Amino acid sequence: MPEQCDPRPYDALLLLSFGGPEGPDDVVPFLENVTRGRGIPRERLKEVGQHYFLFGGVSPINAQNRELLDALRTDFAENGLDLPVYWGNRNWAPYLTDTLRTMVHDGHRRIAVLATSAYASYSGCRQYRENLADALAALQAEGLELPQVDKLRHYFNHPGFLRPMTDGVLASLAELPEEVRDGAHLAFTTHSIPTAAADTSGTPADHTRGGEGGAYVAQHLDAARVIADAVRAETGVDHPWRLVYQSRSGAPHIPWLEPDICDHLEEAHTAGVPAVVMAPIGFVSDHMEVRYDLDTEATAKAAELGLPVARSATVGADPRFAAAVRDLLLERASAERGGTPERCALGALGAGHDLCPVGCCPARTPRPAAAGADWRGPVAEAPV
Repeated sequence: MPEQCDPRPYDALLLLSFGGPEGPDDVVPFLENVTRGRGIPRERLKEVGQHYFLFGGVSPINAQNRELLDALRTDFAENGLDLPVYWGNRNWAPYLTDTLRTMVHDGHRRIAVLATSAYASYSGCRQYRENLADALAALQAEGLELPQVDKLRHYFNHPGFLRPMTDGVLASLAELPEEVRDGAHLAFTTHSIPTAAADTSGTPADHTRGGEGGAYVAQHLDAARVIADAVRAETGVDHPWRLVYQSRSGAPHIPWLEPDICDHLEEAHTAGVPAVVMAPIGFVSDHMEVRYDLDTEATAKAAELGLPVARSATVGADPRFAAAVRDLLLERASAERGGTPERCALGALGAGHDLCPVGCCPARTPRPAAAGADWRGPVAEAPV
């Protein structure tokens, strides 16, 4: 088998995502899955779910994952990569445990995992690994032979992730009225998280104190800088930019990353900014937090201010992203075979680690997390 399309030792790829409701009756049960263990009353979940009900109770994320699944299978077939691709979710059907069970029954024992989260953080990396550990423990309890699962590295700075979003920003600039286009500011948005979680994101060497944001903020800033530089090279215009946040939840007294996108729009308007492009670089697809928080809430705020805005696209099922996943898979496969593959990355931070080290994106309460240096199997004690 040619080295450039040899997936060994992997015999399957798992697309691992968050999941979302696909009808009104699914909304509250879905939110119960997401918030399990937090003691949030059902009536409160109904209030939280109102933005889903605005869209018929359907999150776009599952349909978008089906499109990505098709794009991955098409890319693999067209490039001679004979590897089946499965899909499982953390919080809704198809559930991760069910998908892993199917993969085991299908004979797969060495599985590469792509999480639909490109950056380092507890919720964007380690929590996925904890869910993998939980699923493996469930299969072990059923007496099944367990596969080895390896999570592919963070891809926030892979060209196949950044170049489609650069094109999205360029397209959004072109949508703005000509008289405000050159003066438009770029607001690169991502999910806000508690500052304490941001400061402990990434490896222990990445951790910071004083709200600097650890690897989570550093990686987003690196990605934003690459896109802004590419836009300047393409247009000849140096558009001012800032990393801003959205989708905050949780208790008001707990510090979260700021500024919020709506607050930023108000500040931009007050400062005389003529237009803003909102670029959701923290998200792989145009799911609910993009459709509601940006397309609905932030766009309404901009209209109230009389501030022209445009929202650029996420990568979704772009063929370049599918090719990037193939590249990440084959890169990791070569490394597992003892090779030294070229590791594609733009920006200043370089390609990240393959195996999450001990202390990477720690949880508040230690729990077993698969696919990391601290993983010893489902029956191991929780790592310290």
